[in-house]
Amino acid sequence: MNSEVKPLPDVAFEQAQYQRPLNWVGMANVALPVIWEGVTMAANVDVFVNLTDADARGIHMSRLYLQIQDAFASSELSRELLETVLRNLVDTQEGSSDAARLVFRFDALLSREALASDNKGWRRYPVTLDTSWSVADGFRWNLKFPVTYSSTCPASAALSRRANAEHFESTFGPRTEALIADIGAWIAGPSALAATPHAQRSNAWIDVDLSTSLSSLPMRSLLDALELALATVVQTAVKREDEQAFARLNAANLMFCEDASRRVAAVLSSRDDVVRFNAKVEHLESLHAHDAVAYVSGAGRAKN
Repeated sequence: MNSEVKPLPDVAFEQAQYQRPLNWVGMANVALPVIWEGVTMAANVDVFVNLTDADARGIHMSRLYLQIQDAFASSELSRELLETVLRNLVDTQEGSSDAARLVFRFDALLSREALASDNKGWRRYPVTLDTSWSVADGFRWNLKFPVTYSSTCPASAALSRRANAEHFESTFGPRTEALIADIGAWIAGPSALAATPHAQRSNAWIDVDLSTSLSSLPMRSLLDALELALATVVQTAVKREDEQAFARLNAANLMFCEDASRRVAAVLSSRDDVVRFNAKVEHLESLHAHDAVAYVSGAGRAKN
């Protein structure tokens, strides 16, 4: 009886029926832990290599899976770590690939302070980090995330102000003497507003190519700058004083989608960590059954 262990067949070494190189081959939605700002988060990760050998039937897919299993479990996501792993992914294919790609999807969880009270709460930011390395182009990374805010329509605000003025005139116009106390009480009462402008939850979808000179993700810095520019971002903990502060911010920041997209572009075009950007701004209309949308793109100050 022959006890010799025979090697298992590997059909990946067979010749492909239709010879052609492939852009990307790999796996999607691999469950992995990743660390950002010292916090371990659950991520869905896509891992790919290209297939430059037109005759090869397939890649060594299990090698990709094993390569990334513990790669991000104990170290912060950084440019150095990502490039090292991507290069190793190419090496696992023993000459049939010269490029690799990793796409991470996870929720960044940030604590945000209330507008006026001493409270705070957690905000969830869905993030997509798309990274690649190739012999031809070197390392590249791209970051995508949404910023959610409130947009109050400038046209609706103007129409509401006119309606409120007419309502005020019809209420106090006939009087020969209108006491300031009476007027103040009326303004503060439920009958004072004849109309209110419409507002809606809105999203700015951010897509930035990051400078390869960075050592770490500038995600918090980007979020802070964009939220400051848009001014009316959605809140976490809200007491009455916070809600009033939010209402004042909305009144001071009336925005069409065109206005909001230009605010976003002004931030991104001034950044030294951004090479290129694309942004989609959508106002999820409360007046219409359709949405108002604007797109803007451009270059940041990073030159690589």
